[in-house]
Amino acid sequence: MRSYLEFWTKLFVFNASATRKQYWIPAIVNYLIMGIYFGASGEYKYLYPSVYQISLHSESLTATIVLFVFWLATFTIRARRLHDTDRSNWWILIEIIPFLGDLVIFILLLLPSNPNSRWRVNQSNT
Repeated sequence: MRSYLEFWTKLFVFNASATRKQYWIPAIVNYLIMGIYFGASGEYKYLYPSVYQISLHSESLTATIVLFVFWLATFTIRARRLHDTDRSNWWILIEIIPFLGDLVIFILLLLPSNPNSRWRVNQSNT
């Protein structure tokens, strides 16, 4: 529960790090929440294969706002997770490459923490 609460309270923290647990617990919970929301609201028909892409229709304004908030929070936690592996948050841009970029970022997010990271402050301590 603490990891998920930090996910939302540290929304604009870029200069810290996040452990695997601090990243993956909110990530899994968010996918479940979004799945339930889109299934219950019927707005799943506006989603593209990637969960964070949505076609803009007047009916999907709520879904667009919800996805933007989740995307922003996920973007910052990914940056902190990459910091924990001693990588710059610029590595997120690798996702521009179709399929291969998603695979590389997934592997980077699975890597263990680097104790000699440039970002020694954990998000819990900010």
